[in-house]
Amino acid sequence: MKAVHFGAGNIGRGFVGLLLHEAGYEVVFADVNAELIDALAAADAYRVHLVGDESETKTVTGFRAINSASDEDALVAEIATADVVTTAVGPRILRFVAPVIAKGLAARAADAPRLAVMACENAIGATDLLAAELMDGLPDDDTREELAAKAVFANTAVDRIVPAQAADAGIDVTVETFYEWVVDRSPFAGDAPDIPGAHFVDSLGPYIERKLFTVNTGHATVAYTGYLEGVATISEAIALPAVLAAAEAALEETSAALSAKHGLDVEELAAYRAKILNRFRNPHLVDEVTRVGREPLRKLGRNDRFIGPASDYAHYVGGVPEGILFAVSAALRFDAADDTQAIELQQLLEEASPEDIVTEVMGVEPGDALFAALVEVVAGVQP
Repeated sequence: MKAVHFGAGNIGRGFVGLLLHEAGYEVVFADVNAELIDALAAADAYRVHLVGDESETKTVTGFRAINSASDEDALVAEIATADVVTTAVGPRILRFVAPVIAKGLAARAADAPRLAVMACENAIGATDLLAAELMDGLPDDDTREELAAKAVFANTAVDRIVPAQAADAGIDVTVETFYEWVVDRSPFAGDAPDIPGAHFVDSLGPYIERKLFTVNTGHATVAYTGYLEGVATISEAIALPAVLAAAEAALEETSAALSAKHGLDVEELAAYRAKILNRFRNPHLVDEVTRVGREPLRKLGRNDRFIGPASDYAHYVGGVPEGILFAVSAALRFDAADDTQAIELQQLLEEASPEDIVTEVMGVEPGDALFAALVEVVAGVQP
């Protein structure tokens, strides 16, 4: 069995690539980072250090690496004979990998099994986005129909904390012991790929939002409130009572929204968010608040970790989610000097009206139940 994985970075090597290797796949990493690809191509193995209460090290072998920027023909040939294609490149990069996947599908033999395509990104419906980008780039409906018959596109929800790595780590990766890879079973019509490390479910939506609106919301809340407290790492931040209280308040509201929207069990959600907060305390993961908080404009987007659950809370629970909005106010104050989005955000706060920021950045229109509350939050942080 063979899997082509786009994104040979820390998540690609330390999470998806590891689980594919353990499932018995030969993994072909594809990336535009020439230095990284050369290092992987020259190596027989790399190590994944799992750190937590019970740490261990796993060794990944039997992989290859292709520079997707300079050797597209080789990559197309690999996709044409692969069983699985996965990505961990970031949602905004999916449009750049879609064309080569389309070429690989076109090159597949007519009698080849359908290619399982799964985008493993921190975003709702990432595989749908990848499929749309792929299909939109095709010339006509006949070609779209032909290629659609050669692939199965399945959405996923992924969760594993992979911090910034030590400068001398090389291609080895350090990750937390906990992970979750949930895949929508329904597109496979009973013929899902055999990946023991992945959990296939019939209804993925609740899992995606549970993860995004608990792990990502909590992580970002700790990062932004910790940054304002002047601490460097996530584990240091959550040790502060004020930061922990902010995260707990936000996640109580996201859990209430998830329960009201999807019917998820209240006690199970309470246990889940307690587990997530405990993961942030892991002293073995030296994860900087500036890394977790980077790209605040994206994180303040309409369907992302703050405004998404805040909107669900207003719609399904009723009222204003004060805990989430407190986290939003902290995110608005994130002014890390080496983050281009943080710089842009601070310029917007100086130049734009609160109403424009809520509409343009957060995607919330006048008349929405949250609009007035968000305008007040923005106005409260403007210079």
